[in-house]
Amino acid sequence: MTAIEARDVALSFGETPALRGASVSVASGEIVAVMGPSGSGKSTLLHCLAGILVPDSGEIHFEGRRIDTLSETERSALRRDRFGFVFQFGQLVPELTAEENVALPLLLFGVKRGAALAQARPWFDRLGLTGLGRRRSGELSGGQAQRVALARGLVARPGVLFADEPTGALDSLTGEQVMELLVTSAREQGTTVVLVTHDARVAAYADRQVIVRDGKVNALVHS
Repeated sequence: MTAIEARDVALSFGETPALRGASVSVASGEIVAVMGPSGSGKSTLLHCLAGILVPDSGEIHFEGRRIDTLSETERSALRRDRFGFVFQFGQLVPELTAEENVALPLLLFGVKRGAALAQARPWFDRLGLTGLGRRRSGELSGGQAQRVALARGLVARPGVLFADEPTGALDSLTGEQVMELLVTSAREQGTTVVLVTHDARVAAYADRQVIVRDGKVNALVHS
């Protein structure tokens, strides 16, 4: 079953084309790494797949449903309810504790605070963060904060996890640890992962690598 798919997607920013007929299909439960040089369009492709950007032409489908024609409100609800996100710098909410950050997607979904925190707390032992749930983001190392961001991305058991350079701000050893945790956790939950990276070591964790150049997906490489 196809989880998410872009069909002949084009998008320009002003006069500058970012995507020029990009097409990619990701199977349910598959982990795909999107690679390519800087400016190739790989992050733009991820943002289109996630419903953050609306392409100028082409189609985006999630579980057989076309999503690029949805309203902003409908796409926001889809991102909240079915998608998870991990970004390069974690983007934790500094005013919240680590466990509150992990619980945030559940709270936005309408889960009561006590129940949301109860679902968030087991992730701390699972990701090697025991005892850090009450700390705020400024009291965490880069690797710890990124693991909190990973837990936040997966806690609601999303259909698709979108990870944009999730190890880009980490040293190589910490990055490998985060990727091992990401892959293990995603496989346990059956979560589909679309991972943007420029690092071949990170891409090697994926089932398949998709190469984006000049706004087109022009090569498929199996790990």
